[in-house]
Amino acid sequence: MAGQHPAIARWVDEISKLTTPDRVVWCDGSEAERNRLIQESVAAGELIELNQQKLPGCYLHRSATHDVARTEHLTFVCTREKDDAGPNNNWMSAADARGKLSPLFKGAMKGRTMYVVPFLMGPAGSKFSKVGVEITDSKYVVLNMRIMTRVGQVALEHLGSSDDFTRCLHSLGDLSPERRFICHFPEENTVWSIGSGYGGNALLGKKCMALRLASWLGKKEGWLAEHMLILGLTTPEGKKHYITAAFPSACGKTNLAMLVPPPSMPGWKAETVGDDIAWLRPGDDGRLWAVNPEAGFFGVVPGTSRKTNPNAFDMIQRDTIYTNVALRPDGTVWWEGHDDPAPPEALDWQGRPWTPASTEKAAHPNSRFTVAAAQCASISPEFENPKGVPIDAMLFGARRQRRVPLVYESRNWQHGTFLGATLSSETTAAATGKVGVLRRDPMAMLPFCGYNMGDYFAHWLAVGAKLAKPPKIFRTNWFRTGDNGKFLWPGFGDNLRVLKWILERCDGTGEVLETPIGCIPTKNAIDRKGTDLSDEAMATLLKVDPAEWAEAVHGQEDFLSSFGEHLPEEMREEHADLANRLSDAMTPADLRGRDTGH
Repeated sequence: MAGQHPAIARWVDEISKLTTPDRVVWCDGSEAERNRLIQESVAAGELIELNQQKLPGCYLHRSATHDVARTEHLTFVCTREKDDAGPNNNWMSAADARGKLSPLFKGAMKGRTMYVVPFLMGPAGSKFSKVGVEITDSKYVVLNMRIMTRVGQVALEHLGSSDDFTRCLHSLGDLSPERRFICHFPEENTVWSIGSGYGGNALLGKKCMALRLASWLGKKEGWLAEHMLILGLTTPEGKKHYITAAFPSACGKTNLAMLVPPPSMPGWKAETVGDDIAWLRPGDDGRLWAVNPEAGFFGVVPGTSRKTNPNAFDMIQRDTIYTNVALRPDGTVWWEGHDDPAPPEALDWQGRPWTPASTEKAAHPNSRFTVAAAQCASISPEFENPKGVPIDAMLFGARRQRRVPLVYESRNWQHGTFLGATLSSETTAAATGKVGVLRRDPMAMLPFCGYNMGDYFAHWLAVGAKLAKPPKIFRTNWFRTGDNGKFLWPGFGDNLRVLKWILERCDGTGEVLETPIGCIPTKNAIDRKGTDLSDEAMATLLKVDPAEWAEAVHGQEDFLSSFGEHLPEEMREEHADLANRLSDAMTPADLRGRDTGH
């Protein structure tokens, strides 16, 4: 295979001289290669073979205890000018990054095998698709890349004689957090990652290439790379719609992408196009078209059950790599939120004896499954369509216990861009740091935008301006709680009730109520047939309190001003308009409360 592509061969030779591996293996994506890698990984203790009768083709991987999530503080965008990376990224100059990382890579693969993994992001033959090559010394990474991307000949054929591929260099190094860096060089279409084996830091086709570098390429080439699921919905009348939705990690993206309509909504059909990343391009018809660049799912396991996500639960019963879940004595796996009750005994995610009396969780909160998309029962027949699918609606969702209603609609693309830009969510276990803290996460892209977010908002506006029929944009929040602290909305399959109203709005129907923040559904606009949702719960779910929102606007001000002159004037206008509409809606009592600092 090396002889087939001179540019790849030259780069491999250069990296080989730097990292000095014992041998170099070019990956071809074949079944024989997979079987060999699995046997070697089991022999080396990097994978544990699970019960092949109950979980055929499934294996368990345990990562180092200090290497279990994306390490955002060690993730850098390395441009020539700091301003290009923006306040949303950690910046290191490209020259400094190479100076710092080259000594870490020097000899890093001595005693190891270097794997060369040519891979394609996006369907074969699509103008959306991009080729990458990952060099890695981790068999776990190779096995995951084979599931998450299209590896081997398909990538080389797409590349042809071009040398326009993303250069992805990864080494486990010594796994030390002191010598861990994930550095992106967007001007050179290159990623260097060392010191981590965790998927988000090591599977370089995923967040690194398909979001951070792709967002930069999208700005240059006039398209969008987004942290979004893609879902196809067919109404009982047979009308088909596609939506995208951006939620921060662990906010229900995979569950929504694999939604199963509730029994009380017969005739609806939901089909999964993607659960995490969408590449979107303006089409000749004036609409926005999307593909999922990935070929698999790298999902959060805890909370996955037949009740919460039957499609996901069923697809991970075979040919799946589990990472950091608990191991039962019979060679099957368990995690918090599994269908089965807690086992009397197990080995926890670190391989330590565990019982239900243990103080720590059996599975790590950010434990994962890696599985081919083809195994998902709800996978869309359009999944491999090189043209992509046309998008009718875009959702921005977050985890908010108060203030944000269940759903509301933007007035237009510009206002929708503002709703995405001001998204904030309570943090989860997908990134290192405290859980439950409110943080701003524009478009759910804060950790993944490869350039200055002020310029990113401007790019969104520019893409919207090219669309004769842009998707309608909505905000959603499945996580609002009542006075007892419990979620008011049933969630999961019942989220289709909100999507039904959203599609009605796309078709020009669906009842709405104007509020200062946007249009909310009227009390009876959401189909509640088959639920026990009371009028009172619905009123709380849809409540918009101008005084509460006035407080939010104040917080938005500092955030927006952090982008300085890179912030588009249109975003300032939307912010001022929101403040004015809220002020007009407030009662004298609200205003008195604000004046006294309450």
